[in-house]
Amino acid sequence: MTAMRILSNIEENESKLKGHPCFDARARHDVARIHLPVAPTCNVQCNFCDRRFDCVSESRPGVTSRLLRPLEALERLHAVMRQRNDLGVVGIAGPGDPMATPDLTLTTFRYIRDAYPSMTLCLSTNGLELADHVDALLELSLSHLTITVNAVDPAIGARIYAWIHGPDGRRAAGEEAASWLIERQLMGIERASALGLLVKVNTVVVPGVNDAHVEAIADEVSQRGAELMNCMAMLPVAGTPFAALDEPEKTTMQGIRRTASKHVRQMSHCARCRSDATGLLGETSKPYVAAASREGVFVNQHLGEAEVLLIYAVEDAAFKLVDVRRAPEPGGGIQRWIDLAEILADCRALLVGGVGTAPRKVLESREIAVLEMEGLLEEGLEAAFDGRALPSHLMPKLRGCGLSCGGDRGGCAA
Repeated sequence: MTAMRILSNIEENESKLKGHPCFDARARHDVARIHLPVAPTCNVQCNFCDRRFDCVSESRPGVTSRLLRPLEALERLHAVMRQRNDLGVVGIAGPGDPMATPDLTLTTFRYIRDAYPSMTLCLSTNGLELADHVDALLELSLSHLTITVNAVDPAIGARIYAWIHGPDGRRAAGEEAASWLIERQLMGIERASALGLLVKVNTVVVPGVNDAHVEAIADEVSQRGAELMNCMAMLPVAGTPFAALDEPEKTTMQGIRRTASKHVRQMSHCARCRSDATGLLGETSKPYVAAASREGVFVNQHLGEAEVLLIYAVEDAAFKLVDVRRAPEPGGGIQRWIDLAEILADCRALLVGGVGTAPRKVLESREIAVLEMEGLLEEGLEAAFDGRALPSHLMPKLRGCGLSCGGDRGGCAA
């Protein structure tokens, strides 16, 4: 290859890397992204993964507060686009694997492409079913692709994957199953990169399992066309087979990235995004908690009767009232709760004495956790900001308000 052609390839790859905060470290300060959680199931079970758990402040790949249908995902995107002008990337990354339910994933992308023709689209997948859908992704002008590859040796893969969906669609385990997954992953990388998609590979580093194997992964995926690699330290998750393993030390990860960089460029600014993440990488996009309280001491109002909501932040290790926001007037139907979600867009949670089905659904679809409670406001704030479940003594004796709420547990529809 001539020096001119090598230079041309470098310039082309640099151009493709720009503009996506996960692929270009410079873009993370200016370009926001949103992940739309429309993928309900996974076709691979990893021994470090449990996607059932979620709390208000949980930040871990794969988790989500609520699964969305394709049209709900589009509405979610519309709402975020109304709130901010820096959103440049829309991705689908879970909570299951997007290609395990390709119809849901591709339908969502079609809605987005029709509504936002210039939006950058990206996908994160385990790669098992990728090769069968690369053409459909290209038709949607999807440009950025992430594939998680944790082994290229079936013996190591057999230790990482509890089971996969094998060639016949049934669950399989062991080295033969791992071999099938690896074959499909490498095929997907090769096909996608050959057709012009920018491919990043994620590798979860598991101490004592694949930590000495990462260089081999980097070498193999680079040969197949991957442009970038993200080595991620495994986060031990309670209840999983790898729960007792320690998270790799930072110095260990630095050494692994240094070795892998001999084969493929390394990403080092990963924020371990949730599958419903929104905003700039590393941005604390929801710093507040709202509360329905008459006097600022107890949570003692139902949502339908609250004329104002108190907004709290944590400052100097103490809770501080930073704002008082007027709630929308009754009578607007579902639009009332859509308007309330806009008012509370920067709040991670709402503490309330009671809430109906309709407002709960709208608020949770906007990533605002709705916590029903009775008791001291400060105790509720502690749980909400710490991402813990409410203590049992704060749980209301009678939960929920039905389909509508006027403050008397009669409902929240008006």
